[in-house]
Amino acid sequence: MDALLTSVSAAAAVALALPLTVRRLQLSRAKHPSLTGHARMARRIARQIPAYAYDSRQFFRADDAPEAVAAAREAGFARLSDLFRTRFATSRAETEAARAGLSDLQFTGLYRVPFQFAGPVRQNLGSGAFMAASNGVTITDLDGNVFYDLAGSYGVNLFGVDFYRECLEDGAARVADLGPVLGALHPVVAGNVARLRAVSGLDEVSFHMSGTEAVMQAVRLARYHTGRRRIVRFCGAYHGWWGDVQPGIGNPVAANDTLTLAELSDRTLQVLATRRDVACVLVNPLQAMHPNAGAPSDSALVDSARRAQFDRTAYTEWLARLREVCTRRGIVLILDEVFLGFRLAKGGAQEYFGVKADLVTYGKTLGGGLPVGVLCGRADLMRRFREDRPVDICFARGTFNAHPQVMGAMSAFLDRLETPTVAALYDRLDATWDGRAATLNRRLEAEGLPVRVANFQTVWTVLYTRPSRYNWMLQFYLRAAGLHLSWVGTGRLIFSLAYTETDFATVSERFTAACAAMQADGWWDGPETTNKAIRRGVLKEALRVRLGLAPRG
Repeated sequence: MDALLTSVSAAAAVALALPLTVRRLQLSRAKHPSLTGHARMARRIARQIPAYAYDSRQFFRADDAPEAVAAAREAGFARLSDLFRTRFATSRAETEAARAGLSDLQFTGLYRVPFQFAGPVRQNLGSGAFMAASNGVTITDLDGNVFYDLAGSYGVNLFGVDFYRECLEDGAARVADLGPVLGALHPVVAGNVARLRAVSGLDEVSFHMSGTEAVMQAVRLARYHTGRRRIVRFCGAYHGWWGDVQPGIGNPVAANDTLTLAELSDRTLQVLATRRDVACVLVNPLQAMHPNAGAPSDSALVDSARRAQFDRTAYTEWLARLREVCTRRGIVLILDEVFLGFRLAKGGAQEYFGVKADLVTYGKTLGGGLPVGVLCGRADLMRRFREDRPVDICFARGTFNAHPQVMGAMSAFLDRLETPTVAALYDRLDATWDGRAATLNRRLEAEGLPVRVANFQTVWTVLYTRPSRYNWMLQFYLRAAGLHLSWVGTGRLIFSLAYTETDFATVSERFTAACAAMQADGWWDGPETTNKAIRRGVLKEALRVRLGLAPRG
């Protein structure tokens, strides 16, 4: 009898555990197979990677290049170093003086290239983080060097710096009489709200100080109204630096209620269709350029495996299917347009992809040049209280929310958005920028350069057709050619709509010349290899260091 009871109990336990096992298996299959799709595993592995640096000899021979090639690289590096030292002397000096007290500079300076190469690069190829002036599509450093701006103020600078200079001046004049009075609202706020409701197609608006804050509030409201705790983000997507939406590398605290799933995946839709604990799904439409991959950065250019390709039809179909599942399951669909808002179309990604979100976040360019975060949403989701439970609230307030200066600049921005001049900039955006990318790619191919570009309208990334450990060097050749990139290097080039055909032709000329100079200095002349072999070699180096050996024998 005891044996029978034991068997029955075991069978019952198995039967109860089976649904949970099936759910866990289903969830696991919905994650992208890369480390980017497995946040916890990525954090564990990141903690195991030891710090090490190449010595002066290894720096030029990381791919076991012949001596003649290594010598050419060394000579090219020396020439670049001399150029940077003389051309950017004042800018470099100011940057070095500020670095000790400015943690942002310490971080970006270290993570501009793969860490094994960082020391000599920072010492010899620093060009300075300070700028003195801007005009049109150019920016000028402290030494008087004029660059074409491909950093785009991290997405803020959509219409050109002169446009935002006008917004700032006009906006300041509109709110000058009230001044820096906080709490009370300036009358321009009413107009901003009305136009944002029209642009977003949603009922209500709330103002915040950054895009990160706007996303935080969107998630809080989704959890508050659904009574569910889980949030879903997609593999590689960025939604700000706060913990719940950055569960992997870069977040010291585990985000246990966050599920990171694969984008463009039927298995993901199946998970969403069967779970009852998902409050919201976050979508960053910038990921359409590189689904399931993190934001491209030259510090991660271990090999040439970076990929990017935009398929508008596929992503539009994906968003439509995602919208249907979220509607059916009562999941809040949040479209994070902090970066891309107003870049794809006046109505943003909602208009461009033909999808209606429940909550939409904006930032960057909407502030007219000043910092801002905006959340637009359905009335039932934006409410921060329950009429039948007066003490049950979702508190969110900020001292600087709806700051008069920010609201004035936003009002000026939204006014200009309605002008025929700005409307004309949106005409044939895809055709214009796809054509420019294709033209540059044809030229790169014709000149035998192992470089290509991929674009999502005005947002570009640089790809490499030949496996190499030195692709990250291109950012410094581009700098020497008068092209200004952000600290992530060739991973992201951000053009403004102020670029004319003449401006772009000059950029194309300089870009091609920089690639040719890098090729002439031997950085792409190492032994033939594969990306897989390169990654395997770097792993061996890390294991050697863990064992107390030199990274390279």
